[in-house]
Amino acid sequence: MNNKIWLSLAHMSGREQDFIKEAFDTNWVVPLGPNVDGFEKDLEGFVGHDRHVVALSAGTAALHLGLIQLGVGPGDEVICQSFTFAASANPIAYQHATPVYIDSEKDTWNMDPALLEEAITDRLAKTGKLPKAIIPVHLYGMPAKMDEIMAVANTYGIPVLEDAAEALGSEYKGRRCGTFGDFGVLSFNGNKMITTSGGGALVCRTPEQAQKTMFYATQARDNAPHYQHTHIGYNYRMSNICAGIGRGQMTIVDDHIAKRRANHALYASLLKEVNGISLLTNPSDQFNSNHWLTCILVDPAVAGCTREDIRLHLEKENIETRPLWKPMHMQPVFKDAPFYGNGTAAGLFDKGLCLPSGPTLTEQDINRVVVAIKSLQS
Repeated sequence: MNNKIWLSLAHMSGREQDFIKEAFDTNWVVPLGPNVDGFEKDLEGFVGHDRHVVALSAGTAALHLGLIQLGVGPGDEVICQSFTFAASANPIAYQHATPVYIDSEKDTWNMDPALLEEAITDRLAKTGKLPKAIIPVHLYGMPAKMDEIMAVANTYGIPVLEDAAEALGSEYKGRRCGTFGDFGVLSFNGNKMITTSGGGALVCRTPEQAQKTMFYATQARDNAPHYQHTHIGYNYRMSNICAGIGRGQMTIVDDHIAKRRANHALYASLLKEVNGISLLTNPSDQFNSNHWLTCILVDPAVAGCTREDIRLHLEKENIETRPLWKPMHMQPVFKDAPFYGNGTAAGLFDKGLCLPSGPTLTEQDINRVVVAIKSLQS
């Protein structure tokens, strides 16, 4: 049996153990400490644009705290990209608000700006009020059309909570994803660009937003000598141990980005003559995806096989792949949510597949994946 080729394994720099050992040696094993401070500073330097970053227990926690600071609550509506992972949408439900789902456009697979504006005007006509926030997602690392999305958002005065969980290092018009909205969200889950084993961060525009994020993330304890609380808080702060892993990962973040881009380029070269298969790739030089995952679309009429045929065949070859995200408007839990679309996301889900893309992949691994795909057409 061939060795397993995984979808996206973590890769350590070797420095992680140094930061973790220091935390143990100094007894900083709680949700604060030098590693948390250092990791946040590293991230601030990386994303730029004078942003203030707060390290948290998960990207989902960051989305939740972003919605809280935007004042989202019961009876509100929040516009969300439909073609995404459930973590983008679940925090809306945490706040007892209603998600309003927007379909994708074909260039980037991300939120369609025209449908976004259509949804805003229609919700205003139907409910008498504007949605409380907009959550676009940079899917699979591909930047959304943020100029167009921000123009719509600014026209109607709606704040933007930018989900860049999959897009650390991706750039739109030379600017890092996660810095366009009122808040940005990063993820450090085990299969992301860098990992803290779990974890995430909220990217804030102002020091006041960062301070409020830390307040809510540490159980909203008031400034008093005793435990006093005037707000509901959460246990969302990142531990000093996990942040130590993050500091080690930041020493090789540029290498990880370069490797995933190289993986994508090799796939593109090897698959360009394969009938009926296309890749998600930068629509123009304004987009610079980190290519977190290399994704393909399979046209059965041309390829002679379906996405599912390829997935199952690669599974037999001990190669892990994954269908694209099932859109949120198609999920049973959100079946009653409003949706504005034209079928783009549903079509992508039907035809799309994520290929192995991690920084530990070798050229031999990628060649093996492509040979297995080609064998279905021989």
